[in-house]
Amino acid sequence: MVRTIVDEENAMSVSSFWSDRRIVVTGGGGFLGSYVVEKLNERGCKNIIVPRIEEYDLRDAGAIQRLYREARPDIVIHLAAVVGGIGANRLNPGKFFYDNAIMGIQLMEYARQMAVKKFVAIGTICAYPKFTPAPFREENLWNGYPEETNAPYGIAKKILQVQSAGYREQYGFNSIFLLPVNLYGPRDNFDLESSHVIPALIRKCLEANESGAKQIVCWGDGSPTREFLYVEDAAEAILLAAERYDKSDPVNIGAGFEIRIRDLVELIARLTNFHGKIAWDPSKPNGQHRRLLDVSKAEKEFGFRAKVGLEGGLRRTIAWYKVHSSAVHAGAP
Repeated sequence: MVRTIVDEENAMSVSSFWSDRRIVVTGGGGFLGSYVVEKLNERGCKNIIVPRIEEYDLRDAGAIQRLYREARPDIVIHLAAVVGGIGANRLNPGKFFYDNAIMGIQLMEYARQMAVKKFVAIGTICAYPKFTPAPFREENLWNGYPEETNAPYGIAKKILQVQSAGYREQYGFNSIFLLPVNLYGPRDNFDLESSHVIPALIRKCLEANESGAKQIVCWGDGSPTREFLYVEDAAEAILLAAERYDKSDPVNIGAGFEIRIRDLVELIARLTNFHGKIAWDPSKPNGQHRRLLDVSKAEKEFGFRAKVGLEGGLRRTIAWYKVHSSAVHAGAP
């Protein structure tokens, strides 16, 4: 009974924080952004502005200034990114660097100029150095160069932490910088040309079942480890940080566990009832050898702890894809 009362009091407090604020969510129509928008609605936020690229190209300074004049935001949550898996990163290093860097730098600069009260910048685990000891701690962020296949994207995001700290020191501008681990969940990108590992594996296994294929082929040798965070947990972490955290020091957002890619493939094969052969293509890159975050700071600073376990999250993601796969393949939103 006491727990219920506490939860109700927290819900009231959270609702009052968001109810009268105007929030711009860049990338709010995307994978992570759609969950952030849903959770803002649940918190009673009445003024959520999601800029669309057709109206506001966030690489263009004039478009950003116009967005801020029209939206008059109190808080900007910057989720928009040009992103993809290892293959997409290898094909687009220049584009991934420029588009992500120019968006973030200009969005924060004009937010400062227009006296936005808070800017929430979302980084990436790809920003960490290639040989960071696991678990990755925030103080390791600048101890080396990122893994090469992801470096342009990772560096483009990492410079926002420098900007955040510099703007806080010189201008007193309130911005924060969060480092989420690899995300997955319903509504993810299942395009095999640009998707990350979990949606790609789910699609491969289910399509193999449908076609009667006897094997699927996976990149690398399966030895690297990865940490994965269910997308709804990530959205919750971002809003908790926006509500409660007011420092420019980076904060990891993750689940605090790692799994070998080989074991992940076997788990997804079991959950999708794929019983064929799993073949490995060692001519393709493995990427960084280990990825595991120290997530203690997020819990200490703003009370975030992941709730959805990997198997449970994968079951939800597989179930969603089974229902929506035809629309996904047709390119429907």
